[in-house]
Amino acid sequence: MPVLTTYPGVYIEEVSSGVHSITGVATSITAFVGYTKRGLDNRATQIFSFSDFERGFGGLAADSELSYAVQQFFANGGSNGYVVRVPQHDSTAAKVTLLDDGNKEALTLTALSKGTWSDQLIADVDYDKAADTQSFNLTLTDRSTGTTENFTNVTMDNAKSNYVVAVINDEDSGSELVSASVPDSTADRPVATGITGGDLTLASIKNDKQYTIKITFDAPAKTIEFPFIEQGEAIPGSINSVCRLLERKANAALAAPTALPGATIQCVPSSSGKGLRARASIANALDAQVNFSAGTTNDADAFLKLSAGNATANVSHYWPNSQRGADAFAQKDATRGGDGTALPATGDLIGNPGNFTGIYALDKVDLFNILCIPDATRAQAGNPNQLDSNVDPNSIFGEAMTYCKDRRAMLLIDAPPSVNDVASAVDWKTSGLTVHDLNGAAYFPRLRLPDPLNEFQLRTFAPCGVIAGLYARIDSTRGVWKAPAGTEASLAGVQGMVYKLTDAENGALNPLGLNCLRTFPLYGAISWGARTLVGADAEANEWKYVPVRRMALFLEETLYRATKWVVFEPNDEPLWSQIRLNIGAFMQDLFRQGAFQGKTPQEAYFVKCDKETTTQTDIDHGIVNILIGFAPLKPAEFVIIRIQQIAGQIAT
Repeated sequence: MPVLTTYPGVYIEEVSSGVHSITGVATSITAFVGYTKRGLDNRATQIFSFSDFERGFGGLAADSELSYAVQQFFANGGSNGYVVRVPQHDSTAAKVTLLDDGNKEALTLTALSKGTWSDQLIADVDYDKAADTQSFNLTLTDRSTGTTENFTNVTMDNAKSNYVVAVINDEDSGSELVSASVPDSTADRPVATGITGGDLTLASIKNDKQYTIKITFDAPAKTIEFPFIEQGEAIPGSINSVCRLLERKANAALAAPTALPGATIQCVPSSSGKGLRARASIANALDAQVNFSAGTTNDADAFLKLSAGNATANVSHYWPNSQRGADAFAQKDATRGGDGTALPATGDLIGNPGNFTGIYALDKVDLFNILCIPDATRAQAGNPNQLDSNVDPNSIFGEAMTYCKDRRAMLLIDAPPSVNDVASAVDWKTSGLTVHDLNGAAYFPRLRLPDPLNEFQLRTFAPCGVIAGLYARIDSTRGVWKAPAGTEASLAGVQGMVYKLTDAENGALNPLGLNCLRTFPLYGAISWGARTLVGADAEANEWKYVPVRRMALFLEETLYRATKWVVFEPNDEPLWSQIRLNIGAFMQDLFRQGAFQGKTPQEAYFVKCDKETTTQTDIDHGIVNILIGFAPLKPAEFVIIRIQQIAGQIAT
């Protein structure tokens, strides 16, 4: 607004330049959809390395095509991706119900990921610093990865913001291990895990006596006895000191070869701060309840108050596993998770847009550029040359292609296992593959790479993971406008192919728009094609080449996001000039990087937004039209060298 002038003098006013800097979006964020041995079901999880994948999804699995594709993606230059785990078709999720002290069903925890991985999932409840008698702390631990989640001071009161169900099920800050429900709304808080004693009186300990203690484990059945405080030993002066001493002495006794090596006792002050709470961790135990009882001399349980009559005993941990004590103590209806016997079928991989499953789990992802579905062409178990009968590649790729067009992404299409020579490749591309769209690219043949899970013997894989990594590497080193093909498009880790193409055979497939993967002396395995699905010579389509199509998608997505500020601005020449300025600056920067053809900006691109593109009728309807053109760099597929022999000249 103009400065209000009220006195003679100099006034300073800052005027906006109208510049809205445009930054290009990422071009190689790759989404993978398929089966992994663990991880969140049907939820897109971002990863930045294969180590992230190992932590979240369990790493390589022999029956998980996706796990190998992700490994190959990062090995070939990928740096940013999303994984959507689709569980096996008949898999089940583990769950356990926690009871209150009146045996009412207080809380049911259900694993978010189906499968037997949840055998190592445990839950602990305590009341330390709880706000009231309805509040408690819940600790979830995945013992296989060491992942721990702590939810402090949650409550059974559904009227409060820290209601346990709302806290655990929150999609942003809740648990990534389980979901929660309350079966009985009249139930009190769940019973705390471990054995909790009464208030201690440390003054009763004397240093002229030896105190011993017994700990009995009910599964496996075992009793150990050890001196807790020996005669003349320093007497603990606090509850914390008692806890540390009990842990040290008990764990030393448990480590003896004839005791329970691998079992441990953990001790912390009780919620009152005046007593002890102890838990046991026992490797491979079906249940882990412990009991403290009198030793043979001056039993320590008298002042520790951890023996029967003074203590409240419960399971050491709640286990969502029917083999670990279902309907025992304060847990009920424990159900073991099952891996299932059938890998995801066509419908599982496609998913349901209403439930955000399968490929539609990516609806909650802001941006991805490449989609890989290695399960769509997985081989039949034990027969690497036969397609699994539970998947229909055309149905999967057809649905995925429609989705990719909506999201401005490219779909990488793998040849089925049975396509293993030139004749079958021609048949597949010309009639077998029913997906035909400009946002896709097909690659042949399938690749042979070492399998770390089988002593590095060669195994056949779909190429999508390798190719997605190649796209990412070329984008970062050369730009999205450079074809991901040629002698610099090496395929890391590839040691062979199911079919070795000759130049003549390559010449039969390339005009059909089927990208060939080749092996050349010195260069090794490389990508030797960069055409889209509509790249057949006979079609003469303007989107024939992968880099041209990807460049267009990059511009569309960038400008779609970068021009939102235009909405609701006054629709006249000042706005149009700002649009031309901002988009023109962005296009000029790309021109300087070599993204377009042409010696001058006028030859390379144009940005038009004026009264010719936006008529008065458009203005009346609230429309502003922006016309952008660019001259794409098309790859030099055919390099023709002309050689002329110079005839000897006759001197004159």
